[in-house]
Amino acid sequence: MRTKILMLLICLGIYLIPMGVCSQEDNRVMVEESAEVFLDEYSDDFQVSFFEALKQKGIQNYDKAINALLKCKEMGPEKDVVAYELAKTYLLDKQYINAQQFAEEAIAEDPENYWYAHILAKTMDAQNSSIELVKEHIPWKNDTLKANIAKAYFELGKYRLAKSILEEVKNMEGLDYLKSRINDSINKEPEKIVVKSYTTEVGTSSEVKSLMEYKNRLKGLISIENSATLILQVSEDALENYPSQPYFYYANGYALNRTRKNRQAIESLETALDYLIGDISLGNKIYKELADAYNALNNPTKANMYLRKIKPGF
Repeated sequence: MRTKILMLLICLGIYLIPMGVCSQEDNRVMVEESAEVFLDEYSDDFQVSFFEALKQKGIQNYDKAINALLKCKEMGPEKDVVAYELAKTYLLDKQYINAQQFAEEAIAEDPENYWYAHILAKTMDAQNSSIELVKEHIPWKNDTLKANIAKAYFELGKYRLAKSILEEVKNMEGLDYLKSRINDSINKEPEKIVVKSYTTEVGTSSEVKSLMEYKNRLKGLISIENSATLILQVSEDALENYPSQPYFYYANGYALNRTRKNRQAIESLETALDYLIGDISLGNKIYKELADAYNALNNPTKANMYLRKIKPGF
């Protein structure tokens, strides 16, 4: 059991100091000490339920994992660790509101833990929601928390958002490297390109004024070969303005598939299905792209599952 607990702590990363640097020896000692505490304080029932939750989550039985974690939560110890695992599991199960609630709870218990900030950022990003909406529910005045949230958004590719959050951190050392990486990433971003009619004329995002204009541009681009980069840019811009439109997620996934970013494509396409209501034709397109993505990832079982969902005649 000692080895299992040690590996659990390593996997969770609860011993890490994300904004600093520790040697491997320091980390080992910290884990050993945390493991001793874990062994001393946790009941056998808690350990059994916790490891059962991790096992069920690993095989994508999210309901069973959540139930096991809720049992752990009733037992009391390590509320932040259990809340963090609940947030991760709810996020995997696309229960975003619950994921957000437990991410906030974990942060409230341990505001300076990077991984808790990271799961909150991922949850808000999955909802296309603003971090501004949760500031009053978490200790936002904590500079380490803000720095961790900025780092999390940087790792999610939200460079400008990361920069704006980091600008709120006034009196904290050790952030120069992160600031440099954020600025470098922003400088390397391509300029937004919007297409008028079905051409590749350069414009600005302000030229796109309506949902239908976005759709028409994307439909036109999809009919043109080798336009994946433009589709990606326009679809991302569209999603910033209309975050609940399944067609824009489909177009985004379509472009990601053609740039060989198949895992990201699957995420966008599955989100498209979450918002899809009654559009069989669009549903067929999404299923086809999901099948292509899974085939590219050498997962024929999943690919065939989505191909079987395609309804003929649409």
